[in-house]
Amino acid sequence: MSYRSHRLPTALLAVVLSTALLSACGSSADSKPTAAASGAAGDPAAAFPRSIQHAMGTAEIRTQPKRVVVLDSGELDDVTLLGITPVGAVSPHLKTEGGFPTYLKDRTGGAKDVGPMAEPNLELIASLKPDLILSSKVRHEKVYDKLNAIAPTVLAETTGFPWKANLALYAKALGKEAEAKTALDDYQARAAKLGAEIKAKNNGTMPTASVVRFVAGPTRLYQKSSFSGTVLSDIGLARPASQNVDGSMLDVSPEQINQADADLVFVTVSDDPTKTKESEVQNTPVWKGLNAVRNNKVFNVPDETWMSGIGVQAADAMLVDIAKAAGVDAPK
Repeated sequence: MSYRSHRLPTALLAVVLSTALLSACGSSADSKPTAAASGAAGDPAAAFPRSIQHAMGTAEIRTQPKRVVVLDSGELDDVTLLGITPVGAVSPHLKTEGGFPTYLKDRTGGAKDVGPMAEPNLELIASLKPDLILSSKVRHEKVYDKLNAIAPTVLAETTGFPWKANLALYAKALGKEAEAKTALDDYQARAAKLGAEIKAKNNGTMPTASVVRFVAGPTRLYQKSSFSGTVLSDIGLARPASQNVDGSMLDVSPEQINQADADLVFVTVSDDPTKTKESEVQNTPVWKGLNAVRNNKVFNVPDETWMSGIGVQAADAMLVDIAKAAGVDAPK
């Protein structure tokens, strides 16, 4: 993959690098984070400067970030959850119509699209003068040095399954650990409450749930070790044998779609439906023979929350969808 078209102009890169070097030279031992500073109560800004260990090393963040750029959809969910509208972000990489996620439309006003995600526009990012950049190693390891020359850059190891740990990492970089913990605890309580209501409605037995995603390629069954899988686990929903193993996804052919059968089947489409095998699969005798199909228990749900959201706000939207499918009230 080439990033040549988005390299910083020589003069701009020189300014960015020289500024970083001058800042480093001007720092002293008494400017480094102390236990007292990092533990300051009631004043998050007083907890800076601080050092953040992440997947690519250590980020030195001198003041509480205000101008943040996020380079994946999970990071966008996380920062807006914590009350920050990023100055720059990328739209979900499989969102064919472009634009930021619909479910976050009220929290992304004014943010510049700095995508595409695979090759973020480094010149545009630099022009926004961010004081923090957030992403993951799996997405942007190749351009980490260029990003870090623009502003302190914090990368999680990967995306998807470790979304709760990623939220904690980004919250630490933003000085918003307490807000993140409260939001995650509240979500966990809502998920547990929903699980209890579903179990009660089913006479003490949890129904099984399956997640099918149609993409431009093989159809995917999402496993326990995926974002959607963790949310189903938080609720306590059982999984069919084909989705009760480690890993994030399993590719299946139309003839293997019987592995998707469950009491509740949730379906997302990540692309233009005509580019996927959705129509082909759903017209097979195998699909039509699924218990969930015969019992009208197949539910179309938004791909942008179930797959791309990867954060508390997307997970909360999933809880609403699951409550509706299970015939219970959504947790408040």
